[in-house]
Amino acid sequence: MARRTERGATPRQRRPAKKVTQRRSNAPSKPEKTRLKRPKRSDAPRSGRPPPLPILYLLQHLQAARAALVRLSYSPLHSLITAAVIGIAIALPTAFWLALDNFQRATGGWEDGAPQISLFLDRGTQDSQLHDIAGQIDSDARVAGVETITPEQALAEFRAETELEAALELLDENPLPPVLIVTASTDLDPQEVGELANELAQNTHIERMRLDQDWVNRLHALMSLTERALGALAIMLAIAVILVIGNTIKLTIESRREEIEITKLIGGSNGFVRRPFLYEGFWCGFFGGAVALLLTEAARLSLKEPVQRVADAYTGDIALQGVGLTDTLVLLFGGGLLGLLGAWLAVGRHLKIIEPR
Repeated sequence: MARRTERGATPRQRRPAKKVTQRRSNAPSKPEKTRLKRPKRSDAPRSGRPPPLPILYLLQHLQAARAALVRLSYSPLHSLITAAVIGIAIALPTAFWLALDNFQRATGGWEDGAPQISLFLDRGTQDSQLHDIAGQIDSDARVAGVETITPEQALAEFRAETELEAALELLDENPLPPVLIVTASTDLDPQEVGELANELAQNTHIERMRLDQDWVNRLHALMSLTERALGALAIMLAIAVILVIGNTIKLTIESRREEIEITKLIGGSNGFVRRPFLYEGFWCGFFGGAVALLLTEAARLSLKEPVQRVADAYTGDIALQGVGLTDTLVLLFGGGLLGLLGAWLAVGRHLKIIEPR
């Protein structure tokens, strides 16, 4: 009985109690559950409220634009070739338009003041009468401007441009009459310019009127033909840009077909799937416009020296004008809009075909 009391159940029950406490100490404690905290969203406001719908919509578009730009950087060679093809297509009408604009500036063409009507007045016309007649003519809506040239100014200009100064000193009086150079409005066609010249010639102080009507007709016809041809070329090349970008976006859609199916399977709308492709087309057109700008400026710089030699042989007052700030923005964002249109047509056609199986 003594041994049974020494080997009682009490010591044996205490040892499992120690093991139980050890197992409990090895088991995960309750405070460890509180360590799994919910991650905070960086784009959520501190108040915990979601951003307003316009801001959220803008953030989604910014994210899609950035993702499309990053996706283009994954294949730089392919993106560069696409931008080069689009840039060449945009650069052709841009270069022709720039050449036409410089031609008009060089010849004093329809854009920068031509046609001009020269009115020669009586030599006895006083300067005050000359300015009064110029003011009356300038008030006409069909007139863009009037320049007055007094006999003294005409004689000084004649002396500067010729080597007859010694012969002019022998003259008793100035033989040159006062002149009015009337610049017609660019909105007038050649027939209206002729009617304006005939009306101005009816003034009693005007002895003679000069207008090269045939030159005006030829210039107007040439400019109209060139502008019409330039517009047709621009339309054809714009269609080519749209087709190139549409084909590029089509290949991109086919390469991401499984991703589009999964996105639609989990509830993604067509607008959500369409957005990155639209921005990808916009970036292709935007970079194509940048390439067109570089090509146009390179062509202008290469022609600068030959044109200057031609100018020195004739008037010496010709300078090639480049693409300005407004035209630069038109090139960049015009190319982007063409890319957006091409992507829209491609995505709208092929996105309906891709559906989750």
